[in-house]
Amino acid sequence: MSKRKLSRQQRWRIEKVQAEREQRAEKRDGRDSEKLAAGEYGPEQPGRIIAHFGRTLDVIPDKAPGSAPAAPVRCHMRANLDGLVTGDRVVWRHGQEGSGVVVARAERDNVLERPDARGLLKPVAANIDQILIVFAVEPEPHANLIDRYLVAAEATGISPVLVLNKVDLLPEQGGALRDLLARYEALGYPVVATSINTDNGLDALHRRLAGRTSVFVGQSGVGKSSLIGCLLPHEELRVGELSEDSRKGRHTTTTARLYHFSDLGPDSHLEGELIDSPGIREFGLIHLDEQQVAEGFIEFRQHLGRCRFRDCRHRQEPGCALLDALDHGNIHEQRFASYRRIIDSLEDTHKH
Repeated sequence: MSKRKLSRQQRWRIEKVQAEREQRAEKRDGRDSEKLAAGEYGPEQPGRIIAHFGRTLDVIPDKAPGSAPAAPVRCHMRANLDGLVTGDRVVWRHGQEGSGVVVARAERDNVLERPDARGLLKPVAANIDQILIVFAVEPEPHANLIDRYLVAAEATGISPVLVLNKVDLLPEQGGALRDLLARYEALGYPVVATSINTDNGLDALHRRLAGRTSVFVGQSGVGKSSLIGCLLPHEELRVGELSEDSRKGRHTTTTARLYHFSDLGPDSHLEGELIDSPGIREFGLIHLDEQQVAEGFIEFRQHLGRCRFRDCRHRQEPGCALLDALDHGNIHEQRFASYRRIIDSLEDTHKH
């Protein structure tokens, strides 16, 4: 995605808005410093961001083992703490009027990013144990899109899990979709089948969520919000229906939010957390080079570095280890086609 060129007037407006924001942040930070010095804030305590609204955050205090989660506290952040996202672990202090202030961010285990309107990577969520890549019997899943999610997940170092939703719509024979799932399972990826319309249809998903912080990603219309609505019946979630014409969904969630699970069905003694991340059709791959994309295909890894030429691009070069593995059936032709399609799309993006 090419960067949009701004006019001089647009740049001036952006710079003016940013300057005004910085001035307001400095004033607020000065007031916070005075209140902290005067003892108007409570002691420092750990917490976690469950929602992010500009410079305002909802922070849930860390709870003692076995106790119920505390109510979230609306906080603002100190001026030197730009870039906080849902899932960040922070240090915060309680104010006298029920609000609070975040004073520091703990080190992240990982961060999930996606490109903004200008193609620049923007953090969405942090400290995630697993990425649940949700697809459904309808709309029909495409292997290349799933592969893009897997490559992006591998690049972040966050474990991916494939979740097939709406399995009640799957024919008994299954055909190509069952073959697709078997192919990913053979590679070692966990595959979870789920449905909100059948008895015990969420049990496997419960077991996968228990004890972990997860994030749902996937195309619109695959049922992410519907799943969360069933898992969290007391939360107010807007769910969009499939368009009868296109059978494609519309995004309904507006901000990344962390939800706490205290009762996970058959594993009710365990707890988990889930971040619903909005508007992600595809992960940002524009920041990856060809080598990183190739490493995102886990079955490629044992062959990388074994080509005859160090600068091999795995097209038609003699002595290419990937092409040799493809010829011998050690790499599936559809996965290799996905790899080539991703590389070609990145090249087209960089040209523009």
